[in-house]
Formats: sequence, structure tokens, C-alpha cells
Amino acid sequence: MLLEVIRTFPDAESGDRSHREYDASTMPDYIYLLENRLSAAQQNALRLVRYAARAAGMTVFLTGGAVRDLTSGFPVRDLDFSVQGNALKLRKPLEKAGATLWGEHEASHSLFFWFPGSVRVEVSSSRREEYPRPGKPVYHLASIHEDLRRRDFTANAMAISLNEGSWGLLLDPLNGFADIEGRHLRLASNYGFIEDPSRLVRAIRFAARTGWTMEPRTQTRYENAKDENLIEQISPWARGYELEEIAHEEDPLKALQSLEAEGWMKALCPAWTAARADTKGLDELNRIYIRLLMLGVSPDPSAAHIQLLTAKLSPKDIASLKHSFSRPGFVEQWNHLDDSAREFSKELLAKSIRTPSATWKLLVSYQPEAVLWLAFSSKNPQVQEKFNQFFNVWPEARQKIPIALMAEMRIVPELADYGKIAEELFFRLMDGDLQTEEAIRAFLEPFSPPAPPPPVVIRRPRGRRAEPRFEEEEEEETSAIGDSEDGDEDQEEDHEVEELPEILPPPRTKRAAAKSVSRPAAEEPAAKKPAEAVKPEPQKLVAKESKKAPAQPAEITAKAPVQPAKPTAKTKAAAKTPAQPEKAAPKTRSAARAAAPAKSAPKTKPAKKPQSKPARTVAKPLPKKQAAPSHKPAKSTATRSATKPTARKVVKPAKPVAKDKKKKKR
Repeated sequence: MLLEVIRTFPDAESGDRSHREYDASTMPDYIYLLENRLSAAQQNALRLVRYAARAAGMTVFLTGGAVRDLTSGFPVRDLDFSVQGNALKLRKPLEKAGATLWGEHEASHSLFFWFPGSVRVEVSSSRREEYPRPGKPVYHLASIHEDLRRRDFTANAMAISLNEGSWGLLLDPLNGFADIEGRHLRLASNYGFIEDPSRLVRAIRFAARTGWTMEPRTQTRYENAKDENLIEQISPWARGYELEEIAHEEDPLKALQSLEAEGWMKALCPAWTAARADTKGLDELNRIYIRLLMLGVSPDPSAAHIQLLTAKLSPKDIASLKHSFSRPGFVEQWNHLDDSAREFSKELLAKSIRTPSATWKLLVSYQPEAVLWLAFSSKNPQVQEKFNQFFNVWPEARQKIPIALMAEMRIVPELADYGKIAEELFFRLMDGDLQTEEAIRAFLEPFSPPAPPPPVVIRRPRGRRAEPRFEEEEEEETSAIGDSEDGDEDQEEDHEVEELPEILPPPRTKRAAAKSVSRPAAEEPAAKKPAEAVKPEPQKLVAKESKKAPAQPAEITAKAPVQPAKPTAKTKAAAKTPAQPEKAAPKTRSAARAAAPAKSAPKTKPAKKPQSKPARTVAKPLPKKQAAPSHKPAKSTATRSATKPTARKVVKPAKPVAKDKKKKKR
């Protein structure tokens, strides 16, 4: 649903003329209909009428059947405009714009035009009508809202604004949109059939075209007016208008039969019945008309319709019928239908029109009504052959257009001249000038735009790679380490003993350098001893055994001096191996702490209960009975390390590790 309908029922007795209010969000829906449902020729006619009205200082609205067909989905057959002002003043401006005047009704201030492209246009002044007697209206200029309320049915009482500031705004004071959705014909006034009896004919004609039904109250009023024979009160101008409208129907024979079945043709034109029509000719004409529409030719078949609908009427009846029509321009088009077809036949068979492309251009650019009537009525074999080629053979050339090749050559629909290039290629293929792909490529080469430059790729600079590091393996051993004076407990990592025969140790950090300054002087000679006699096998054995043995806390009391630890499996294994001279390694903080209590064992202070810490590869006290045979038995671990420096294996100095930092391995 294009908009949410808000019902506003006017009070007929009080004369309330309040109109509906619409939300602005519904406006784009009808703008879309104006831009997409109307043909190019109809949009051009709408633009010309709008400019003429604005130049004359009038507001203009699209009204009547055009709005009904736009909203209901039916083909828009003609355009009806209402201007707030005297519409007769727009005659000369519109004729200068290219419109042809078909008729004029001065009493109602109405003009009938024929615009290029076979567009029928009616321009009238917005008015209200008074009926002193049935069929005898008196017209008064009024606003657009009063004009919509005086119309025949609610479906025709809608308007779309074409003015600046309200472009696309729908006016629907009688809720005609709801009746369109319900497919109902509802009278705009309770006295509609009495005031204007031509609405009886119009109701049947609309019902035959759309298939809609009259709502119950409208149907009741219709039956009452029919019984009272109000059709006899129809005005001569309204009679001719309704007779002409039969020819403008999409299926005129159906409309004629419906009116004849209701008995209205007896009041309009007794001599004109469905039996006087050429029914086979109408079917053939409709088939040709549809094929022309598919090929881009849009004729108005009204003149051809009336020619076939009156095919069996006498010349006298035909003359009487023509005289009753309200638009003389339509009668003139009917009279010149055969002449225009003969003139077109001469041009079609001219020597200059030999190639298929030239014939095609002539057929699509000539007056479409003459093309339709010649295609239907001509008996010339050459003309029939050209129409056969036009309908069946030449359109196949459009299927040969190489869309993929054109896309490869960057000829795409986005180009401004794409339509012209495709059309010219279509004509060349139709004439047989381009038989091979090479010929098509050569034809398209001048139209191919240059290739676009390659895209610029911005690459981010790569970061510097990190310098390679030597991987180090770490081992853990259990040991009992005394607690520090400040109570802090540090856990540091130690590295596995490795032999470095040729690789120098990495430079010491500032922290390691500071620790080396406070190293005891007794250990300095041990760092200068060579490491050739180092045997890693016993040390590895000790390291492996230390992994299996759980860490044992060392309990130190303040009363008794530190006693040598009892020999364990680890110490026994170390005792069997003679002590080898080792290269002094940088002394760590934990080792310094362990050595300090050992020297001054008798003066140890009461210490807190130590916790188990990771195993270290520091010097441990050995029992006297398991001392190495090549050395003197050491009295204690502290005295041995103080008097005689022992050889140590080369231990890669451990980098200072932050507290509680996890070990990372690569």
C-alpha cells in the first residue's frame, strides 16, 4: 500500500469542505510513479503543461483517470490536468510548444490537445458545478478541492500536485484510494446519476475496462436512475464525448457490447451496434499493435478502432457519428487514416530505403498511427515482406551483439554513448557488415576508452628483525639456602653447566659487574685456572640425580653450629668422583648468601624457617670421610672454600631475572 489512508467523511448537509492531510513521507511514492509509469512522450507532455501553467501564474494538478491508472496499475491512456485559473489562456503557449489542438469546450474551460508521441491531453479549469436541471450544468471557477468533490466517482476524485514545494503530493478528499484497493465504483455525490446522466454510461464503460463492481448503494442508485429513464436527459456534448470514448478504450468491442447490453446505445446512437463492427479485423489489429509496442513503436489505435467498429455502418450514419464527436481533431485523424498509410507506403518502397537498417529507422521514426494502419491494411507483397522482416527476422540481430567482447573492451552501460554504440552495432549486424569477431572488434576499437591506470598499492615498511639469540638449557637442583636479614625471599634461575671451549661468554650486565666487585678475594685465583681438566660426565650425573630428588629444607638453629649434612645419594655419588679443578664462575647473589653463614657459623643468628628453593649448583659441604684422595680432608665446607679454592666448571652466567618471571624456552 503506497500510503496509509485516513478517512475523512464530509458532511453533505453542513457543506464541510475540509480535506485530508497526508504525511510527507508518502510523496516520494507518487514521484516514483510519475517518473517510471509514464512513457517518455507522456513525461514530455506533462513537463510542457507544467511550464506553461507556471508561466501563466497558475497551479496545476494531474487529475482524473491518469491518477487512477497510475495507482491501480492500468496503462495510462491519456493525461488530464486541472489548473486553478482560466485554462483557455494556455491554448497559445501549448500550441507554440508543439501541441495540436483537437477540441475546446468553452463553457467548462476545457482544452483537448494532441502532443507529439501520440499523447492525448485534456487541460481544464478547476470548477464546481450546479445542476438546475438534470444534464444542464452551470460552471463556476473554484479550488482544486471543490473540483475533486464534484466529480463522478471517488476513484476519479484524486489529484497529484505538480507545483514547486508540493511536487508529488496526493490529494484524495473522498478516499478514492480505498475504493481502488477494494475495486469498487462509488459515487462522489448521492445525486451523481440524477445531475449528470452521462455517468450511467461511464459506470458501465469503467466496469467493462477494469472489471470493478459498483458498491451496493451506488448500484441501487444506478438501478433507480435507469428505471426513471434519466439517460434521455443527457446533453448533446456529453453524448458525443461518451461515443468517442468508446474508440479510446483498450478493448472497444467489449465496451460497445456492454453498453449495448445495458440499452445505452439506443440513447446514444441507435444505428451503432456490435454487429456493425469488424470483429476479426479488431483481433488482427490488436495483434499487430502489441508487436509494434514490443519493438518500440507506440501508436494510438483509437482511429483504427473507430474505423473497424463502424466498418458496416452506412455512410450517412458514419457522417452523423462524426458530427456528434466532441473533438474535431480526432475526427480529422480518422478521415486521414487511409491517406497517411498511402504516403507512408511510398516512402517505405522508395529506392533510398533498401537496407534493413534504413527500413528499420523509417518504421520506428514515422508517425506510428500510419505504421499501424499500413501494417494492417496493406495488400502489397513488398510492404508485407518488409513488415515480416521487421517483426520476425531483423530483431534477431540484437541477440548477436557481443556483450562480453564489449565489456572486455571497456564499453559498458556506464558510458555516456553506450546506447548509441549498441544501436549502431545492431544496425551493422542487421545489414551483415560485421561477420567475424575481428570485424566487430575493429568496429568497436574507436569507441573503446583507455585502460584505467593500475591501482596504487601502499606497502607498509617491514620492521627490523630481532638478532638471533643463543638458546640455553636450564636445570634445577635442590638446596637449602639461608634466609636474608630483611626477610625477602628471592627465587632466581640458574643455567645448566655447559662447556664453552671456543665461544667467549656474553658481556656481563651492570648487575653482574656490581656483584663481582663484592666477591671474596679467596675465589679470584680459582677463576684463573684452566678448564681443560673439567669432566662433565660426573656433573651431568649429579644433575640428573638432583632432578629426581625432592628439595629438602635445611633447618638451622641458633644454638648449635652448622653441622655437615649427612651423606645422601647425591653426595655419595659425588664422593666417588675425585674433585676436579673448576673454573671460577661469577658468583651469584644466592651463592654469596650461602657462603656468608658458612664462614661465621658459630655466630649465626636465629633465622626464620627456610623454604625449599630450586636446586643450585653451588658448592656443598662434603663429609670428611668421603674427601677426595688427592686433597687433604676438608674440615668443613666453609673452611675448605676459604683456605683452598676449588676448581669449578664453566657456568654460563645467568642473566638477572625479575621476580616471579616465568621461564621462556624457544
